[in-house]
Amino acid sequence: MTNKGKEDVMIYRDLGSTGEKVSLIGIGGWHLGLKYVDGKTAIRIVHEAIDRGINCMDNCWDYNGGVSEKRMGKALEKGRREKVFLMTKIDGRTKKIAAEQIDESLKRLKTDRIDLVQHHEILRFEDPHRIFDEKEGSHLAMLEAQKAGKLRFIGFTGHKDPRIHLHFLETADEYGIKLDAAQMPVNVMDAHYRSFSKLVVPELNKRKMGVLAMKTLANGIILKSKTATPIECLHYAMSQPVSVIIAGIDSPKILDQAFEAVKTFPEIKKKDIDAILAKTKSEAMRGKYEPFKTSSIFDGTATHQDWLGKEPKRLRDLMP
Repeated sequence: MTNKGKEDVMIYRDLGSTGEKVSLIGIGGWHLGLKYVDGKTAIRIVHEAIDRGINCMDNCWDYNGGVSEKRMGKALEKGRREKVFLMTKIDGRTKKIAAEQIDESLKRLKTDRIDLVQHHEILRFEDPHRIFDEKEGSHLAMLEAQKAGKLRFIGFTGHKDPRIHLHFLETADEYGIKLDAAQMPVNVMDAHYRSFSKLVVPELNKRKMGVLAMKTLANGIILKSKTATPIECLHYAMSQPVSVIIAGIDSPKILDQAFEAVKTFPEIKKKDIDAILAKTKSEAMRGKYEPFKTSSIFDGTATHQDWLGKEPKRLRDLMP
C-alpha cells in the first residue's frame, strides 16, 4: 500500500495484531521540542509528514518538560488528529502517578483518546514488578484509562538491555497481562551488540505484538563511527521485521531524507544489508556508539525518581 504525492512513496505495515496499519516512518516527538527547533518548524514538520503519508506520531510525557507533546497537540488540530495513530509514553510506576501523567498527556496533545500509551524506560529488572503490582501498579491506571476510552492499546519501551525486555514480557505473562506493542533500539550497531533485533524482535513477532524501532541513528551518534550513511542506517532498520521506525526529525531536510530512504528501500537486497553489517561490525563492539546501553546518560528516570513514585507499600512494609 502506498501513498503518492510530490513523488513520495510510503510503505504501511501491520502494527502487530491491533488491526492498525502504520507508516514505515513515524515522527518522534523528542526532537520536535528541542530548544533549537522553533515551534513553527515543529508544526510544519508534523503537517508536512501527514500530507506526505506519515500516519504515526510518537511522544512522551517527559519530553522537553512537556513542550514536545504541546507542539504535537497544536500541530494535530483542525482535523489532523484523526489522520494519525497517536502514541505517547508515561514514566509513573504507581497507579496514582500514572493516571496523572496520562491525563496530562491527553490535555497537552489536545485529544480525548491516545491510540497507544507505553510504560516508558523499562531499564531495570524490578520495573515490571512495580508496574504490574496488583494493588498500586501503574498498569492498573492503564487498564482503567483503556476502559474509560482514554487510550486504546498498551505497550512498553526501553533502551538498556534486551534481556530486560524479555523479563518484562515474562513477568507480564505471570500476571496474565497481554501487551500490544514494544519499542526498542534497532540499528546497525545493535545488530552486533546486546541485540534487541536478534533477541527481542523475534519474540514480539511470535506474540504478534507491534514492533516499534527507535534509535536507528542514535541521535546521530552512529554516524560518528563513519561506517554507515543515514540512508544505510534507515535501510537496515527497514529490513528488519518491525512495524514502524520512529525517526527523530528536526528539520524539513531530515524529513526529506526519511522519505528518500522509504522510496529507495524496495531496491535494497539482502547482500546490501550484509554489506552494511560487515562495515559496522568492528565499531559496534562494546556498545561504543550505543551509550544508551552502556551509560545512564539517556536514562531520564535515573535522575528524576519522582517521576516514578514510591515503591509499593507491600514492599516498604517488609523493611525493618
